[in-house]
Amino acid sequence: MAGDDSWQVKGLLFENCNCQVICPGHVHFSQDCSHERCTGYWAIRFDAGRHADVDLGGMRAVIAYDSPRHMIEGGWSQVIIIDREASRRQRAAIDAILTGKVGGPWAVLARFVSRRLPTRYERIDISEDDAQKRVTINGILKSTIRMIRGGDRSKPVTFENMFNQIHDTTQVIARGDTSYEDGVIRIDTRGTHGLWSGFEWSGP
Repeated sequence: MAGDDSWQVKGLLFENCNCQVICPGHVHFSQDCSHERCTGYWAIRFDAGRHADVDLGGMRAVIAYDSPRHMIEGGWSQVIIIDREASRRQRAAIDAILTGKVGGPWAVLARFVSRRLPTRYERIDISEDDAQKRVTINGILKSTIRMIRGGDRSKPVTFENMFNQIHDTTQVIARGDTSYEDGVIRIDTRGTHGLWSGFEWSGP
C-alpha cells in the first residue's frame, strides 16, 4: 500500500473461544483463561470505511488463534482469513490493518503473536439477527453465538463501559458453538464464551 496509509473502518465484531462464560482473558490478558490453551476466533464485518483510497465497506474477515492460558505472555499462533471476493488492493489493505502494520488496535494485539500463519482467502458468510450471529467458511469454520437473555427475558446481558482494544465499550454477552480446523489451529466449543459489539478502528 503506497502513499497515504491513513484509514478508518467500522462494523460488526464477534467472537467465540473455549473459555467458560465469561473469558477471563477478554476482561484482561493478565487473567488466566479457563484451559491450558485458549482457542477461538474473531469474525469481522466491515460495514464502512477506507484504507487510503481503498473502499472496505462490505468486506469480511476472520482471525483464528491459539494462545497460552496466560495470554499476556505472548506466544500466540494466529491466521487471518479474508473473504475471497475482496480485490487485490482490498486484501492488502485488510491484511495491513489486521496485522497491525498501519497502527490502530491490532498493532497492540500483534505484539502477542509469535507464529503468524500465511493469510488465506476463502468465502466467508456472516449472518445475524438481534439474538445471534453466525459465520461459516466451507470446510473450515461453522459457528453460531447466541445472546444470554437478561432479567426481563427479552433484552441481552451486556458489558457497559468495558475497555477492550478491539470491541466497542458496550458488548453483548453470548454463548457459542464452533467447529474450526485449518490443519494447525483447531477450535471445538459448545456453549462457551461468546460476545459481540460494534467497532470503530483507525490509524496509524
